[in-house]
Order: sequence, then C-alpha cells, then structure tokens
Amino acid sequence: MARDAIRFWRNGQPIEVSGFHPRTTLLDYLRLQERRVGTKEGCAEGDCGACTVALGRVRGGRVHYEPINACILLLGQIDGAELVTIEDLAKSGELHPVQSSMVAHHGSQCGFCTPGIVMSLFTLYQEAERPLDRERINDALAGNLCRCTGYRPIVEAALDACASAPHDAFSQANETTARSLDELTDGQDIFIGSDTCFFAAPASEASLAALYAQHPDATLVAGCTDVGLWITKGMVELEKIIWLGRVAGLDWIEDSADTLTIGATVTHTQAFASLGSIDRDLSELMRRFGSAQVRASGTVGGNIANGSPIGDLAPALIALGSTLELCQGENTRVIPLDNFFIAYREQDRRPGEFVRRIAVPKLKAHETFRAYKVSKRFDEDISAVMGAFKFMLDGRRVAEARVAFGGMAGIPKRATETEAALVGVSLDDPSSWGEAMAAIARDYQPLGDHRASAAYRATVARNLVFKALSETASGETRATRIIGQREALEAAE
Repeated sequence: MARDAIRFWRNGQPIEVSGFHPRTTLLDYLRLQERRVGTKEGCAEGDCGACTVALGRVRGGRVHYEPINACILLLGQIDGAELVTIEDLAKSGELHPVQSSMVAHHGSQCGFCTPGIVMSLFTLYQEAERPLDRERINDALAGNLCRCTGYRPIVEAALDACASAPHDAFSQANETTARSLDELTDGQDIFIGSDTCFFAAPASEASLAALYAQHPDATLVAGCTDVGLWITKGMVELEKIIWLGRVAGLDWIEDSADTLTIGATVTHTQAFASLGSIDRDLSELMRRFGSAQVRASGTVGGNIANGSPIGDLAPALIALGSTLELCQGENTRVIPLDNFFIAYREQDRRPGEFVRRIAVPKLKAHETFRAYKVSKRFDEDISAVMGAFKFMLDGRRVAEARVAFGGMAGIPKRATETEAALVGVSLDDPSSWGEAMAAIARDYQPLGDHRASAAYRATVARNLVFKALSETASGETRATRIIGQREALEAAE
C-alpha cells in the first residue's frame, strides 16, 4: 500500500502533510502554509541563497545537515528529513552561536539575505572539520549573495562561530533525532493525488519502473535544481511528478580498483570525494559546480539525464570514457555516455526508461586528465566553455585521446576530429600541436549568446587544446589557473 502523505521532523515533532499540489515548493509551503516568513524569496531560481534552509538526513548513524534552496525544492522532497529554518535556531530566548556571532561582527545590514546566510553557516557549524580557513567559508557562502553588508564581517562571524566543535541544541540532540528519523523510514511508496495529477515517490526500482511504465508522460525529479526552474521561471504546468529520492539502490556508490560506479540519485556533495579521487582537476571542477546548496540537492544522474549543453559534469565523464546504464521495466541496457546525447534536450532514452547508474573508468598509469571551466564568475556560474581531455601516452607521445566540450554545441559533445589529430603528437614538440588546435573548428560551430560570442568560444576551445598539452608535457599546473594561483604566490614568498 502507498502512503498518501509525506512525513518529516520539525522542532522535535513529526509532521505529516497530504493533499498538496505536486508543484508546491518548500518555500511556498513555509511562507504560505506555515506562515514562517523568515525564509525569503529572492531570485526564485536557486542563485541568491535568501531562501536557504537546512535539511538533516541520517547517514552513517548520525544526522548530517545540508543547505538547501527552498525556492526550487519540491515540498514532497523533504519526506524523511528534519527541516530546520531560521526561526528554529534560537532556543529558550538565546540566539544560536552563529546568530550571536553575526550580531557581534555586524554581519547584517538590511537583513533580507541574512536568514539564508545564517542557515548556510548553521550547516557549516554542524558539519565542517576544524580548524576552518577562509577558503572553506567562502565555498560555503558561494551560494549566498549579500546585497549591502559585504562579506568580510560575515566571514569573520563564521571564523568566530566555528572556531570550536559544535555545541548547540541540534548537536546535543543528534542521536535522538537520528532515531526519530529512522522511525519515519517505512519503505513504503508515496502517492499523493490522482492518476491525472500526482506527486509520487517510489521506494524501490520495481515500483519506479512500474509507475513510470504506466505514466511515461510523468516528469522524473531527482534534485529538482533544473526542474524547479521550469516551475518558478517557466511556469510549466507539471501535473505528474515522480521523485527518485526514496528509491533504494539508486543512491549508492561502488568504488572498485578500476571503476567508480555512481547511482543516479547520488548528489554532487556525496559524489564529491569519490570523483575528486580520480583526478585533482575533477575535484576542482566539482568544487566550482554550482553552490553548496545546488551540490546538496543536484544529482549526478539528474545532471546527465537533463542533457544540458552547458552541464559541467557530462564533458568530463565523456572524456573519461564513462558508460550509462538505463532501465525500462525489467530490462536494462548500457551505452557509452557520449551516445546518450542526440540533440538539444534530446537523449537516447525510451518511453518509461530512466537513468540507473553511471560507470566512470579510473585513470591508468599511462593516462592523464585535464579539465577546464571558463566562466565570467569563479563561483556559481554557468560555463561559457568547459573542456575535458584524457591523453593515453606512449612515452612522450599521445597514443590516443578523448576530448569533450560543453558550451560548444547543442549537446555535450566529443571532439572526434581533434582526437584524431592528437594521435602521434609529441609532448616535446609544440610545433606538432597546431593541427589538433585547428581541428576544433571542424568539430564545433559554436553559437554566440550573453555568456560568450561564437568567436570567443572557438578561440578559447582552441587555446585549451594547447593548454592541456602544455600542462601534460610539463606535468605541472600553470599558475594562470585559479587553482594554482595561491600555490604560486606562496612559492614566490
């Protein structure tokens, strides 16, 4: 039997909600139903962070808190979690340590963005390893815009509040809360609504396959970081939504000697360390992937299934030679990831078929990897060009290459002409690299838009070929890369 309500934990009590429209966002529920208006609506697209709340879920026997953009998260997605908003932090008339520190360091002026900033710092307070440095705090605040205060006093408030281990009502109640959340986990499917308008959350792959086969016109939602914008910005009238977040088996990571296999609903936060262990460039790419809020909600499978031509992860995984497993009913099939993308917003996915997992080959001893994200802003920005390169070397020559770009075509796309031109190139002879650089023009005819002109994209992509070869030849990361600037400055000092 399916459950017709969601259940979550709130202020030490279980809450049950039913009868809501499938498109209801968590922000609308908080402001319009609970009348908790401390959580603000700013951009309504997950960029400004004014709507940030914290969700606590049990992993490894304890509750872990993550920041979430309430404006693009569906209400149904908080099933089984503890919901914490700005109104919940003060206890018995005393401010939370993060709030007190914000007051002491004058971290707020108009206050509109402050609730979201405080909630991001609350999750940092709960989860971050000590001691903290400014870079870690800046990463945590990358998804929060401050319109008038300036970030220095906010960062100083974070350094002060997070100087020691967490000691607040939430950390003290962690074990009790974990047991309470475990009691909410019943393994039942959720179905709220009717056959024509519903929010569903299957608990197993079998239930998902059966429901999706019955309703192939339903919208699958994993993290909702993109579908949420369809609702808040596109005003799309989604009537059938199937959330994948409760499907057992889609949320695991298998790390073997030569392959990393990632389930479709593994979030970017959960996959961060595993993907980063493949190569340092992949780790840096993941650090710049959206914001902490986006990484906590968005999933690896959702980023692939979305098929965006400017998604950062797909080109990197294509260059690494990843494969995709798809499931339709009881049938599964495995295809190369680069074959999945057909045209803009069109993928090789049959009616009722869903992404199950992705297998990422690890680098061998003779292989090197480079990835570059070029964008106007460093933090939380969409790439103008994203290039990824894997070179299989025979001594100092390129024996084989896999190259993929995002932002250069209507899909994440391999540069097959460039790959062919790279074969036989000598790392010690830059004069032999010209043909591979020129081949970019045969692989792509990029479009111009507000992020970059077509000419700019073509030039950047061509130059990235040179950069990848140059760094591979030297075995060093150039100081022109943002990731290497601090190291270069420290070495100079």
